[in-house]
Amino acid sequence: MTIHENLLGGPPPTHLPDDPEPRELLAGGTPAAEVAAKYPTSSLAWARLADEAFERGSTVESYAYARTGYHRGLDALRRNGWKGHGPVPWEHEPNRGFLRALHALARAAQVIGEQEEYERCSQFLKDSSPTAAQTLG
Repeated sequence: MTIHENLLGGPPPTHLPDDPEPRELLAGGTPAAEVAAKYPTSSLAWARLADEAFERGSTVESYAYARTGYHRGLDALRRNGWKGHGPVPWEHEPNRGFLRALHALARAAQVIGEQEEYERCSQFLKDSSPTAAQTLG
């Protein structure tokens, strides 16, 4: 086992446990609504629903889906030792559902004119994972 010392003195990265079933169902083409119904704690399923709604032009629906995925992700992060700040690395695939939901929430908030929420969520995404912020745009 390798121990990595955090030289910056901040909290250690949070790595959510793997939950492969929702990811595999989505990758296999199962509709996101079915996956969210079967796995309602899956931020990835809610983020996918948010993306699909946004692509259809249903911004308010996208916002609601993204907010659900965001809150499900916050719950999971807290259960796994996250204290409200610190890295949530994109490189750890199980974190991506939360990060995608956070991005989707920021995007929808901007479109509906929730500027303060857009800025807060965008900064939260950058602070959590600069890689996610860059990857998701």
